Order: sequence, then structure tokens, then C-alpha cells
Amino acid sequence: MAAERTYDVVLFGATGFTGGLTAEYLARHAPPGLSWAIAGRNPDKLAAVRDRLAAIDPALTGLPLLTADATDPASLHAVAAAARVVASTVGPFIQHGEPLVAACAAAGTDYLDITGEPEFVDLMYLRHHAEAVRTGARLVHTCGFDSIPHDLGVWFTIKQLPAAVPITVDGYVRAGGRFSAGTYHSALTSFSRTGETSRAARERRAVEPRPADRKVRAVPGKLARSPDLPVWAVPLPTIDPQVVRRSAAARAEYGPDFRYRHFAAVKRLPTVLAAGAGLGALVGLVKLPPTRRWLLGRLASGQGPTAEQRAKSWFRVRFVGSGGGRRVVTEVAGGDPGYDETAKMLAESALCLAFDDLPSTSGQVTPVTAMGDALLHRLTAAGLTFRVLDEGRASS
Repeated sequence: MAAERTYDVVLFGATGFTGGLTAEYLARHAPPGLSWAIAGRNPDKLAAVRDRLAAIDPALTGLPLLTADATDPASLHAVAAAARVVASTVGPFIQHGEPLVAACAAAGTDYLDITGEPEFVDLMYLRHHAEAVRTGARLVHTCGFDSIPHDLGVWFTIKQLPAAVPITVDGYVRAGGRFSAGTYHSALTSFSRTGETSRAARERRAVEPRPADRKVRAVPGKLARSPDLPVWAVPLPTIDPQVVRRSAAARAEYGPDFRYRHFAAVKRLPTVLAAGAGLGALVGLVKLPPTRRWLLGRLASGQGPTAEQRAKSWFRVRFVGSGGGRRVVTEVAGGDPGYDETAKMLAESALCLAFDDLPSTSGQVTPVTAMGDALLHRLTAAGLTFRVLDEGRASS
């Protein structure tokens, strides 16, 4: 249905910080013949973004600008109807994201975003998955640092192990970098909505099908010294394990009995304790409207780290997988996780959906379910590292 659209890709939210970086990535790396446009609510700001892009590639002086607003469903339906793929960076997604998801699901248009908000993802499944299945749209959330390195990293890891055997994988995340106002606002909003998040998760579990002949789990680990790496393993309550579990439920390659655990890798225990105390205090404060408003006002929308700061940022995620008597240690690594690499991941995901030969899927699906090896190859070619560090027999 979407093959006859005017644009291969439309980037929604290009005037924001991460949206602008994604637009610049496309300006530098878009394949010849890509038909694309940028969309947002402010025509003047869109024109300013286009001027920046034209300085990268003078051919973009005529890049189409589409005016659309999350509060104007008709404008979003027009964008969705014109595009094969729409990629969004407009968060917090629980506040601004649903109208565009609804428009894409109705129009049979593939949709991508960079949300890490579990409540939003679960509500979009409950409200729009069935319509997307009907129209053939693929709704692919979490196409940034949440959760592509983890989802694809586990996929890469299980491919190094024997097939059709029980598999366990533990992921250990380390990163250094700064965050933007958009990430800050999304995190505070999520912290203030823990009750709503739990309710949406329960409602989804009640209706989402499970594999009939396989066991798939993402289980919380415990704070402990890692048996695999010289670090403290701190359980990470992010959306990433949920995404990995859904990929494993959708694909038989994860074996008859799959289990995943997700940790932050921290070298010093005092750092763990201090961070836990600070996070607990923050979660309590954001539940109070006056302090939540004050905290949200600390960073203005559109702010983010400088190019020099981003150049010093990095991430590494190590995975320890076991199955069939074999053990493997793998690593996914890259530069600035929240912005430069997130922009790369979102842009390459959009190009992957638009152009690559992919499995036949529809509805709300994970990055691995929708794109799998095609996206893995794209991101490797784009500079992310997926490698095997160690492999051998599992200890008894």
C-alpha cells in the first residue's frame, strides 16, 4: 500500500535536538534517489533546519517542509498518507506521541521512534496494534539507544550459540555521556507515572499472545558482584529487557527456553549506593506537582550537549550468553549513545524499513522482529561495533 507514496521517509520533529541530528545524518548518508522531507509544527524553524542541511549538501535547498502538529490530527494524517516511513523524535511520547502512531496505523505507514517509555509502548500496543496489523503498518518503537544496542546485541549473541537449545544471556551496560532536555523531560515524566506504567503493563499482558511451545523470560537480576566481568551488576529497570523478551517471543531462533537479565556495570559499590539513593529521592520528588514543575524547568526544550561533549561520549554493552554447552562473550560499542548514535540508529532504521528486503511483519514489532540482520549489517557498516570477545565451552 505504502509503495506509491510521495516520500520514502519523513522525519517528524526535525527542529528538536535529536531530530536535528537525525536530519543531519540523513543529509550526509542518504542513498542517491532518497525522497524525504522534514516535518514539524513551526515552518520558520523547519526552514532554519533546511538551511543547515543545505550547508551539508547544497542539493537539499529544496528539501520539502511539512507543517504538522501533534494537536492537529488532520495534519498528521496528511503526513502519514504521503510517506512510506515516518520517523519521530517528538517526546515525551506519552504526552505527544499517540496521534502520529494512530495516523500511521490507519494509513498503513511504517512508523519509528526513539522512545524508552514503557507506558507509551504498552498503550500503543493496546490501542493501535490491531489496526496496524489490518493495514500492514509496522510500528517500531525504541529505535535509539533504547533499545537497539540491546535488542540487536542479544540477537547477535544468540546467533553465536547452538540452535534449538535453552539459552541464557546477561547484558552489562556501561556508558559515558550527557543528556538533552528531551531525555530529561521524558525520564521525569516516566518517574512521575509509575502507577500508570504498571497498569498499562498489566493490561497488555492480559491480551498479548505468548509462544505456545517455548518459554521466554526477561527476569530481574540481583545486585551482586558479576560472576562474568570485574564489575558490580546493578539491575536496570529500563524498557530494554521487555524489548528483548518480545523479540525472543516472536522468533524461534532464541530457542525453546530463553532467559535474559539486564544490568548496569559499575566498578565501585559506593557509586552504586549513591546512585540508588539519588534515584529514589528523584522518583519521590517528581510525584509532587510543584517539585516536578521546578525540575522540568531546569532544562529548556531543544538543549543538548555540544559536538565537543558528544565526541567524548561512548557506550559499551557486553553480553554473556550460554547454551548447548557453549559460552560466548560479545560486545556492542559506539560513540555518544543518547544523540549521535541514536540519530544514526533511527536514520538507518528508517532507511532499512524503506529499502531493505525484510521479513513480512505488521503491527507493533521490535527492531529485531522487523529488521533483524538487515539492520545489523547497516549499523555495522555505519560504524557501530558488534564483535565476539570470547567463546568456548561453558563451565559445568
